[in-house]
Amino acid sequence: MNGTRTTPPRPVDIAEVFPALAPLARPAVRLHPRPGSPTVHDSSIGGPLLWPAQQPWPRCYLGHDGLHPLVPVAQLYARDIPLLRPPGRADVLQVLWCPSEHDPDSSIPIEVCWRTAADVTDVLTAPPEAFDADEDLYVPEPCVLAPEQITEYPGSLELPQELRQQITDPELWRAAGVDLDGVDPRELYDHALSHAPGWKVGGWSAWGLTDPMPRFCIACGTAMTPLLTIASSEWHRNSTSWIPEEEEGEVPETPADIWSNPPEVTVLDVNRIQLYACPANGGHPHTELVQ
Repeated sequence: MNGTRTTPPRPVDIAEVFPALAPLARPAVRLHPRPGSPTVHDSSIGGPLLWPAQQPWPRCYLGHDGLHPLVPVAQLYARDIPLLRPPGRADVLQVLWCPSEHDPDSSIPIEVCWRTAADVTDVLTAPPEAFDADEDLYVPEPCVLAPEQITEYPGSLELPQELRQQITDPELWRAAGVDLDGVDPRELYDHALSHAPGWKVGGWSAWGLTDPMPRFCIACGTAMTPLLTIASSEWHRNSTSWIPEEEEGEVPETPADIWSNPPEVTVLDVNRIQLYACPANGGHPHTELVQ
């Protein structure tokens, strides 16, 4: 693990200003990946996986000359991130993907694997190396984690219509004693008060490329919830309020076009991939969405 990272208190307790938000609160875990040397027994981004030597390594067969090995994206132990809620006896989540965008929709094939660590007695020590044209963008630098649980609220696009209208009304903020100081209330809400940027487990989805779209489990029809967000940045110029307290001194005073990206992953034009899981059965197939 990577010490401690602490999200600063939010500029406003938004559930006090708008009590109707309180029932919509969800826990999320910011992973805070930072450069390090994780082992197969650690939670990590881009680190080695606890992979059985006798199990074939997953490969991509879409649009390649031959079968290309997938690359490790994340390994998360439930002991570090209880919010994962793995199925059955599993206690490790492993995510791999193909380090290349695929036409015609620029998708990235992803494999999600739940594993029971105690069952892996013979660990694969030499997984195949990645190769492809886009590998610089899609092979994460090894990072250790500092998981931190926070509370999130849905972005403005996902709020009920009446509540969405309320948070855009400056008069309601002023009536609650909040001085907006010229800041657009919707921007303040979306960038600093609703959901955190960066790699995280759980919480609420970020929307922008599309309007909110419910995701339903293909096995049982249950509405799916966010499992893992794979991000192109930990924070950027519009979200510097989320910079951990331990790192605030490392940020330039005039953050015009700055961002933080320790894993050095750039997802589809600096966006994010959100993996969704079935809350009724974690063993059901996942789905993903680019935003």
